[in-house]
Amino acid sequence: MLFAGEMSDILVVRRGTHVYGYHNICPHTGGPLNWVPDQFLDLTGDYIQCATHGALFRIADGVCEYGPCAGDRLTPLPTAVEAGEVVLFVTDAVTGLIRD
Repeated sequence: MLFAGEMSDILVVRRGTHVYGYHNICPHTGGPLNWVPDQFLDLTGDYIQCATHGALFRIADGVCEYGPCAGDRLTPLPTAVEAGEVVLFVTDAVTGLIRD
């Protein structure tokens, strides 16, 4: 997807009826959180983990609890589950210009 004219990956974590979406960008390095496609969680499955330096982010709000960016947070994206499907809501206030 293109966000604000730049290519950006997203990540979505589903926990039961809740989904949490974020830009796939580490607030510390500016790089992607994953080394391997579609693998974002730590070994326990409790945190989103940055593969570059091991920072751990809470799934529910994207706040970094451990690592060099402790206290920073991932950039959230508005998501929901509708009729069993994960939906990403695109709004100008959140993402700027978007193109498919």
